[in-house]
Amino acid sequence: MTRIAEPTPLPPSAPINGTHKDQDQPQNEQKNNLDTFSVPNIQLQIRDLKHPGSKRFLGAVNATDLLTTGTLNVLKLLYNTPPNPETTVPPTSSVTLVLEDMPGVAYTVGRNDNNNIKEIHFSLSYIAQINPPSRVAPEINGVVTHELVHCFQYNGFGAAPGGLIEGIADWVRLHANLAPPHWKQEVKPNWDAGYQHTAYFLEYLEKLYGQGTVRRINERLRVSRYAEDTFWPGLFGRKVKDLFADYTKTLQRGV
Repeated sequence: MTRIAEPTPLPPSAPINGTHKDQDQPQNEQKNNLDTFSVPNIQLQIRDLKHPGSKRFLGAVNATDLLTTGTLNVLKLLYNTPPNPETTVPPTSSVTLVLEDMPGVAYTVGRNDNNNIKEIHFSLSYIAQINPPSRVAPEINGVVTHELVHCFQYNGFGAAPGGLIEGIADWVRLHANLAPPHWKQEVKPNWDAGYQHTAYFLEYLEKLYGQGTVRRINERLRVSRYAEDTFWPGLFGRKVKDLFADYTKTLQRGV
């Protein structure tokens, strides 16, 4: 279960549009777009080098590339490039990936004395049991990308439901082409079921209201305290339960 510290609120700015247009851009132009963002200090801590998960991690990925590319992908998907004032990247100054033997998969926290310093804790036991072996690198990339979102997203001053926070993180993972094979769109009773279930609902909204919709959601979480009755109508003119009902109908029709 992911635990997220509250991001430091920043002065308000206007919402945005445009996200996912780089699919049609040349690779060098995509790289230039990524490189306009600054990557904070990144560190790796391995608490047990003898653990089988450590060997698997080090053999599957390059930690520098993992954290750098993951951070840039998160920033590209959630924010406009820095010169654009319509979104504001949080002042995260440091991200440390901590590999340790623990239950669960991963969680992210901010340091008590400075919430801009983040730690991602990732289970070595989980890494050790990833199967088949061909899934080790993609799964590590996917989990770390999800957790990196928690280092850079907003949470409506701590009032946003956990399902929305986790859904945004998995939406980024989905758009980074890191969705695992078991993910699928399926009917759920609640829009904020979280993780991939909410991610696919957000993707529906992204297609319905246009590129940059999830950026707008994240930006609104930066500038205002989340309240369901006003948050969604303020963005889309409709209640979230009605938006989700329409989404559910599209799933039932197989659209």
